[in-house]
Amino acid sequence: MNHKRGEKMTINEIQDQIIEEFSIFDDWMDKYAYLIEIGNGLDPIDESKKKEQNLIKGCQSKVWIDARFRDGKIFFDADSDAIIVKGIVALLLRTLSGQSPKDIMDSDLYFIEKIGLNNHLSPTRSNGLVAMVKQMKLYGLAFNAKNA
Repeated sequence: MNHKRGEKMTINEIQDQIIEEFSIFDDWMDKYAYLIEIGNGLDPIDESKKKEQNLIKGCQSKVWIDARFRDGKIFFDADSDAIIVKGIVALLLRTLSGQSPKDIMDSDLYFIEKIGLNNHLSPTRSNGLVAMVKQMKLYGLAFNAKNA
């Protein structure tokens, strides 16, 4: 897909890109290694944002997600104390950060299933992933209502 400079890819275009990247790996150990690599590339979240209200409930590891609204888009910051989860968070940020509240609310994050992530996470990690997506969509809902 060709994009004009500065033009943001859509959520589905980003998801398709992620699916393509993961399709290179046949083995799940390689996919985990790639997830860890992605997580290591995540910018550290400001310590002041590691507060209780940004902590995702339902995750076995600690995950913080913070959001700010600027120019009609939501930008997320996030971090986790678990390396695999940090990679998952990084993928969610890559997909949803910088998108409009409505697009975030309406998004169908099919990449999770397409790369097989849902089948390769423990039940508690899967619940945590659902909780992270839900929280990001709630931010979409809140900012959409506030700025309608």
